This record gives sequence, structure tokens and C-alpha cells, in this order.
Amino acid sequence: MDSWWQFAAGSLSTRVRRAMNRVAATRYVTPLREGGSLPAIVEASDLGLYVVKFRGAGQGALALVAEWIGCELARGLGLPVPSLAIVEVDAALGRNEPDSEIRELLLRSVGDNLGIDYLPASITFDPVVGPPPSAEDASRIVWFDAFLMNVDRTPKNPNLLCWHKSLWVIDHGASLYWQHGATPPEEAAVSPFSVIKQHVLLRWATALEEADRTLKSKLTPELREAVLNELPDAWLGADPAAARERYRKFIDLRLQQSHVFLEEALRARSALV
Repeated sequence: MDSWWQFAAGSLSTRVRRAMNRVAATRYVTPLREGGSLPAIVEASDLGLYVVKFRGAGQGALALVAEWIGCELARGLGLPVPSLAIVEVDAALGRNEPDSEIRELLLRSVGDNLGIDYLPASITFDPVVGPPPSAEDASRIVWFDAFLMNVDRTPKNPNLLCWHKSLWVIDHGASLYWQHGATPPEEAAVSPFSVIKQHVLLRWATALEEADRTLKSKLTPELREAVLNELPDAWLGADPAAARERYRKFIDLRLQQSHVFLEEALRARSALV
């Protein structure tokens, strides 16, 4: 067995070209006061609970785009990630909400938002308490985060959950951070990403070169196109086609230049151990 990686591939659907679940938010349950996206647990019309990231939060729809791209590419690679859904928020949802901040957030978020399947009774991965991941698991997650330039998987904020004896990868909203500034995607794509030295799993990532070979081969053009094409237009601004092309340029060139961030990760790990 290939540790929890094969568990994920065997028990979850890793197909990206599928009908994305669309639900309506029926009840705002509780806020999760963490991060700039102001997520919350929300009950939906399918009676499920979702961690919803709102387009009206401070980071706007770009955080939802990063979450979507990160989660769906990870799913295509076989990483254990929660299911996603488009969660429609109606203006009436926050009408009786006593908290003015939450009420305003819901009003700014009317329309399509991003829901992440809630994993009940999961606990945050603790690098001190463990159990430690295998070298293969750690290497694949480190490689993937370097690929998408995820700045937010550190010991202080691992964004990894232990659930049903497996390690689940969550919260990709801080990936693709270049999109929040003026850096062209072509320039961002060739960055060595020195922030990888802070990655919570770096010490266990002893199979980075193997991860590079394996994951690059799985990030097929078909997978990449499916993920970008299924992005909701409402999150992509006035010109969705141009926005998709920016992400396409970044992803394609980032894969071609993977040796740049791979070498940086190898150097960072060498300095760490």
C-alpha cells in the first residue's frame, strides 16, 4: 500500500471533469474567525455542512479562485482533499443575523460562493505530536505547495487535518499569491519560492525528486484545462477568458520550470536537517 495516498485514490473520486455540486445556503451556523477570507460553517439545501469561503470577504473572489485551482488540481493528483461545491447565497440569508459584520459579509456575497465539505471531528495536524507523514506523502505535498506558491502551510498554521486516520490537505486560498499584485504570471512562474523553507512538512520530504517526476506526469493538459474551464465566470472579473489565460500561462510555465522550485526546496531541506 502507498500509505494514505492510495487510500485517497481508492476511496475518493479523483475525476475533475464532473458536474460540480451546486447547493443553496439555508443556514449560517457559525463563523470560523481565522484568515482574511472570514469562512463559516453553513448548512445547505442538501442538508450537508460546508466550510464556506465568501466572495465578499476582504480577499475577494481571488481567494476562491486559488482555493478552487489548488483543491481541484490536488484532487486530480490523488491528494486527499474535501469535496467542493458552489454555494449560492441569497440576500435573505443574513436578514436576521444579529452580528452586523456577518450580515454585511453575507450581503456582499450574494451569488456564487465556494463551499468545502466539512470534515466533522477532524483535528489539526501537529508536527510535534504527529504521527509523522511518510517521506512520499510529505514530499508530494511540499512539491505541490511549491508549485502553486502556497505561503500558508507552516508550523503555526499547517492547514492539514487528521481525519479517519488520514492526513487531509485543506485551504489553498493563499496559493497563487502573485495574483493579488502586479507581478505578471510569466515572472511569477519562474520564482524559486524561497518561502518553502517554512513548510511544516519539509523535514520529512526526502523524496522530492521522485515527487517532481511523478506529479508532473499526472498534471496533464486535460486535467489543467478541466480545472480552469470549470472555474465560475463570476469569480473571474470582467473578462473571464483573459483571466483563465493568465492562470494557464502560469501553470504551464511553472511545470516547465519545475526544476527552479525543486532545487530551492532541496536546498531549504538540506539547510534544515
